[in-house]
Amino acid sequence: MNRRAARPLALACACAWLAGCESLRPPPPPPPPPPTTSVAALYQRPPERALINGLRFYEEGAFDKAEPAFRSALLQGLRDRRDTAVAYKYLAFIACAFNRIADCEQSFRSAFASDPEFVLTDAEIGHPIWGPVYRRIEAERKR
Repeated sequence: MNRRAARPLALACACAWLAGCESLRPPPPPPPPPPTTSVAALYQRPPERALINGLRFYEEGAFDKAEPAFRSALLQGLRDRRDTAVAYKYLAFIACAFNRIADCEQSFRSAFASDPEFVLTDAEIGHPIWGPVYRRIEAERKR
């Protein structure tokens, strides 16, 4: 075969080889995550503001202010199921701390209903007041 006749064959082989390389390319990068909402933007929404205030009151030990703030957040309709579960979690903590066990149980049930992936941290589960109630409700749920 002369050089002139070999060129188209070489070109065809190169094209075939390059086409095969198409599958060797790395996959495209994943799409960017959705934009996050700033705390300031969340604070502009009444239900989320009530949740944030409830958390602040709870951390300050102002349970008489925290409980209505959590209830208000729930009544106004939090957008994220995880936030709803958090509001119910803190309502359960408050109810258990004040020996309102039926309310505590119901709040844990509502947290599980809101977010099937709801779990307490190991430290929270180990708490002597609400830990046993949580474990009982969690066991009921798994039956």
